[in-house]
Amino acid sequence: MSLRFHEIAESGHRILNAITDEKLNLIGEICRIKPGTRQLDLACGKGEMLTRWAVRYGSHGVGVDISKVFLEAARERADELGVADQVRFVEADAGTYEDEPHSYDIVSCIGATWIGDGLTGTLALMRRLLRPGGLALVGDCYWITPPPPEAYASLQVSSDLFTSLSGTAKRIEDAGYELVEMVMANQDTWDRYVASQWWTLSEWLRENPDDPEASDLRQFLDHARRAHLEYGRQYLGWGVFVLRG
Repeated sequence: MSLRFHEIAESGHRILNAITDEKLNLIGEICRIKPGTRQLDLACGKGEMLTRWAVRYGSHGVGVDISKVFLEAARERADELGVADQVRFVEADAGTYEDEPHSYDIVSCIGATWIGDGLTGTLALMRRLLRPGGLALVGDCYWITPPPPEAYASLQVSSDLFTSLSGTAKRIEDAGYELVEMVMANQDTWDRYVASQWWTLSEWLRENPDDPEASDLRQFLDHARRAHLEYGRQYLGWGVFVLRG
């Protein structure tokens, strides 16, 4: 999925993951955020987590993303909510972003563990920026039940990228973290996140039939829809794991 396709597919989304407004608020409550809490959000998308928590809890944060489109939306959201003085957004590769070591109370990477080539590598990236005893929030996929071999190619993931839910907990433990809470997506929230992209992409194709990448985007839409219906909906789960560093 090219960055442009990603930006088009999620142009109608405010939260760029399979999570609801209510569950995003719940994660903030679980984290017991206080005024002045410092958070770093890697691959922050449109910055909804940082801006919303800044309003609710008086926290401060930095969001890092490679998408100019998403960062523009994040800054507009911060202005809209009146927290532009509490949050800052940086255009950079979240996988190589440098900041003061161990300086954040919360480090998050929600649904973008590709920045570290998977969960284990992403947890290592997060640790160098997290203060001792701080919280790491990581959103990632897991297998609900073992998928058939053909599912990996359809979903375009390697066979060892994800594991079971208990296997995910083991990877977290092996990385030196304690799993203290989790907030999980369900089939409906997956559908709302994925299927709403089909509508957005379909409308974009109707409005931009002569775009040089229209044919490739149509193929992407067809493949994404088929993969979700054949395998993703049945085998793939997703959740946000709350970890103690």
